[in-house]
Amino acid sequence: MTDEALFQLKTLRAPQPSPEAKKLALNAAMLAFDAEQAKRPAAKAGWLSRWKIGAGLGVPLGTAVAALVLLPLGTQMYTATSQRADGLPPKGDVTIASSDDKPADVSIAKEKTGPTAPVVSTLATAEPAKPVGEAKDEETGLAGTVTTTEEAPVEMDQLTAIAPAPEQAMGRDALTKMAAPPSANATASGGMASLNAIPLQPEGDNFLKFDENRVKITKEEPVSTFSIDVDTASYSYVRGLLEDGYLPEPEAVRLEEMINYFPYDYPAPASIDTPFQATMTVIPTPWNPKTELLEIGIKGYVPPATERQPENLTFLIDTSGSMDEDNKLPLLKRSFGLLVDSLQPEDTVSIVTYAGSAGLVLRPTKAKDRSSIIDALERLYAGGPTDGADGLALAYRVAEGAKTPGSVNRVILATDGDFNVGIDDPDALKTYIKTQRDQGVFLSVLGFGRGNLDDELMQSLAQNGNGNASYIDNFREAQKVLVEEGGANLVTIAKDVKIQVEFNPGVVSEYRLIGYETRALNREDFNNDAVDAGEIGAGHTVTALYEITPVGSGAELNDPLRYSTDAANEVSADDEIGFLKMRYKAPDGDTSKLIETPIGRDLMLNDIAEAGTDQRFAAAVAAFGQKLKGSNYGGSMSWQQIADLANGAKGDDANGYRAEFVQMIKLAALLNPDHSAGGKSGADDLNGGKAASASAN
Repeated sequence: MTDEALFQLKTLRAPQPSPEAKKLALNAAMLAFDAEQAKRPAAKAGWLSRWKIGAGLGVPLGTAVAALVLLPLGTQMYTATSQRADGLPPKGDVTIASSDDKPADVSIAKEKTGPTAPVVSTLATAEPAKPVGEAKDEETGLAGTVTTTEEAPVEMDQLTAIAPAPEQAMGRDALTKMAAPPSANATASGGMASLNAIPLQPEGDNFLKFDENRVKITKEEPVSTFSIDVDTASYSYVRGLLEDGYLPEPEAVRLEEMINYFPYDYPAPASIDTPFQATMTVIPTPWNPKTELLEIGIKGYVPPATERQPENLTFLIDTSGSMDEDNKLPLLKRSFGLLVDSLQPEDTVSIVTYAGSAGLVLRPTKAKDRSSIIDALERLYAGGPTDGADGLALAYRVAEGAKTPGSVNRVILATDGDFNVGIDDPDALKTYIKTQRDQGVFLSVLGFGRGNLDDELMQSLAQNGNGNASYIDNFREAQKVLVEEGGANLVTIAKDVKIQVEFNPGVVSEYRLIGYETRALNREDFNNDAVDAGEIGAGHTVTALYEITPVGSGAELNDPLRYSTDAANEVSADDEIGFLKMRYKAPDGDTSKLIETPIGRDLMLNDIAEAGTDQRFAAAVAAFGQKLKGSNYGGSMSWQQIADLANGAKGDDANGYRAEFVQMIKLAALLNPDHSAGGKSGADDLNGGKAASASAN
């Protein structure tokens, strides 16, 4: 064996075995031991082998001890078969150096230290398991060394954690939810009816908890302020769940991200001097005929090809053990391949990975050297813990070194969302990312896979990094996010964009902002340039919906106060519904600019059929999202009514996204039927309505 090969073996770090593999190994050990015990005389089965471990587990002590003895062997079997998906052995530390015109030079290198040391990949050698004691069944004579990688010894009263009870394995909250009867409120709202029969979203993914926006009284709170953000992760995540036969948690359904997933044909400004402009319409609310929907649509400036800025992109790729699934690292590689193909020859790509330690896989390389970039991507494999913080630090250093005047500089983090080593304090990460953002390097986040997704952390990283958070559940979604919307997601034309609407209490008695709960701002934040907000990319569209209650409509949810007095300075009902203000900064600016426009009564339409396809389709998506998450509002519409509204507003739909949405409605109806009075479910109504329409034609 050569010295180089020995060095590779020395630096080899085996991936951490998954909990599923441990359980399989444990079960195999138990079955093998029980089979051997059955061959022995019954007299040998003394009181010791009948002693139970833990409350309600029913696991014989001898079986558990044998499992502990054989568990390391099962873990080794798993590790030995999970090194590389392509069957090749893991590689050692690599430093890949390249020039603008030459392919990358791959060489084995030891880690160097010191202030002038080059950046190299450092894969720490895994520590061997440590013996912590002997275990022996006094009747059977079976003995062996119990090993663990933890410092503390394994005690017998800790063995319940190895074979958890069903409520421990699934989570007591999940079992409680599955067994709980539907609440009266949920059934009445058309939301989570027959909850005990609904396949709920699998556990493991983490979402920010938030309360739905409430209805506000205009005379008491006339001003609404929020940050414009154009993330779409919620929609693609929910779509993947529905296609797999699961309903999402309410917090996974963020209404603004559902609505903004789709492109809308709003008019764009003609010059970068006005980076975006607003288009407004007021239409009857499809789920409440006594209220109206105010739609505010924003379209970003679309720069011509001659104004395109060079792009310096740093791919920060999670290669930890949890990424070793088909819909994670393999999909990630193919997705980044699409992005590389869409770049211009003089754009640059760098690749940084993290798994136990951070490593530079590819120094800044021109996009015209596609073969070197793709080869570096193909060499990646999953294994080890997740040192996300060190990976971020290294990626930012690489991006800073690749910066050029007038260029787009962005780190693109691709992960399943788990940062379990390093700086995992959200506040510390936010502060660090804000510092890098202020120096001109922005951060976008791509999420992959399920069961380990920390959506809350991903949203926080993207928002603080002046970037977007997207979820890639299939190759088609990668095409949409990285190619079709590449300019909008990578090229920022306006940052810290804030929206403030003041409603006229003489026209609007109540209002409710649909979605944007996690983007809410205080009223005073609007004029404070130190407060961060969302970004708008080149050509991107952003949509916001308010449900408003006209004065005298009878749809008010709040009773009038006995001792209230009317505002003295109300604007005449004949003039304005409200007033729109928008603040933004240039991508490299620190001082905000203001755009103002009145919301006139002439924007109001008497019939929803008079509205354009964009307005009607956005209303259908809002209705769907509210019904899917069991909202307190909008539940009166059936799945069939929502599908009819969406079907009639598909418009051009060149890419088929709106047609796909209609199919999502049908999946939701199958999983959570409406159960009409005639006994038919929502899915039956959808299919029957289609058949009836066909026969009528």
